Amino acid sequence: MNTDRPRVSPYIPLFFGICAISTGAIFARLADAPSLAIAAYRAGLASLILLPFALATRRKEMAALSRSDLYRVIGAGFFLALHFATWISSLAFTTVASSVVLVNTIPLWVGLLSPFVTGERLSTLTKMGIAASVAGGAVVGWGDFALGGKALLGDFLAICGALSAAGYFLFGRIVRPKLSLLSYVFLCYGTAAIFLALVVLVSGTPVTGFSSTTWWMFLAMAVIPQILGHSSYNWALRWLSAGFVAVALLGEPIGSTILAYLLLGERITFIRLAGMALIGCGIVLAAKGER
Repeated sequence: MNTDRPRVSPYIPLFFGICAISTGAIFARLADAPSLAIAAYRAGLASLILLPFALATRRKEMAALSRSDLYRVIGAGFFLALHFATWISSLAFTTVASSVVLVNTIPLWVGLLSPFVTGERLSTLTKMGIAASVAGGAVVGWGDFALGGKALLGDFLAICGALSAAGYFLFGRIVRPKLSLLSYVFLCYGTAAIFLALVVLVSGTPVTGFSSTTWWMFLAMAVIPQILGHSSYNWALRWLSAGFVAVALLGEPIGSTILAYLLLGERITFIRLAGMALIGCGIVLAAKGER
């Protein structure tokens, strides 16, 4: 972990990042477009918005980036694209609940891989936080696991989504202390946009003919959950372990559930409330483990 200290506590931007990322599911629900197109436009528009700022202020820094660190940034972008592509695709084969439970194992994979990738060993409290948060994610999605060949394929894709998100966080944890936030997110999101564009092209996914409301949702996703949300997480990776940031990511289902209740009228069950409470406890425990 870095010895330099940020001007504000990294937990504060991380909290607002959770709030921003929580809007992603709402915007996606309101966008009438294929899931892969939504993901590609989300990353692509975010990269285009960041482009003039990155070129105007960070061109020299990006040009001076070592080859090994450039490969790590590209790796982070690749894993981000793979996360979007595999997890979104899993929803076509298995239930939402099964997919959410499996993709919410991200902190587990980050905790297992951190000692080998970043050299960081997690504290006991952080490990307890990971266990509680993963259990909370399982409770939130419990109830309608699907069975059969197609469902197993969907479950496999969801696990791939969790593993690729772990790779995204771990590569970011290595590079972020060496690179400014703007340079990192521009290169990372840009790489993800390129990979997603290739997936969309190969799969023949439609990318035009959408309503004006859908285009506004694309823009909203690029600005709020991607630029504001993901960038808050990437900013925190400079000072906080990838394990804790991955646990904090599980605050997204809590925010999304609350927003869906307020904006879409979706019901919040007692079981879901219990799962949300477990996730919250996990985040608190992991935060204490960072101190």
